[in-house]
Amino acid sequence: MYIITDLKPGRAIQIDGVPYLILSSQFGRKSQSKANMQCKLKNLKTGAVIPKNFQGSEQIEPADISHRRVQYLYNDGEQFTFMDLQDYDQFFLDKETLGDAAQYLVDGGEVDALMFDDKPIGIQLPSTVDLLVKETMPGVRGDTATGGTKPATLESGLVVNVPLFIVEGDRIKVNTETGAYMRKV
Repeated sequence: MYIITDLKPGRAIQIDGVPYLILSSQFGRKSQSKANMQCKLKNLKTGAVIPKNFQGSEQIEPADISHRRVQYLYNDGEQFTFMDLQDYDQFFLDKETLGDAAQYLVDGGEVDALMFDDKPIGIQLPSTVDLLVKETMPGVRGDTATGGTKPATLESGLVVNVPLFIVEGDRIKVNTETGAYMRKV
């Protein structure tokens, strides 16, 4: 069991049988009252983000979240198909469950699946991914890294602003948290 001072960003907790990921937490105490922890929680089943206050004497149950290495196979528009790399079982996650993470998936790419009660409830992306530039305006002689930017469509369908010197066929590193171009690979 956790006490309120254990509630740190990145920890998974369980409230009424539902797993939540702590996105942020702030300790507070008002003059003579009990301590409290203000948290922002992400529901790992629905993706909804909610605020929640925990009081000083509350006992919070940790969620039994495990990770499994999986390979992304394909999608049919709504259902995304993954294969467990340990036992080669396939499972599906819908577009709503994946949220923005779907924009970074490439056929054959490996990611970590979040498992709760041995059922997949989402995926955890690495902090950066390398993606191929499929379409962008052609570069012009004299374009430099300090110039402007232009939109580029990547192999996953994600559109990112890139420096003017990037051309079709280049591989670039993209931050999965911000969706921003980082550098040419």
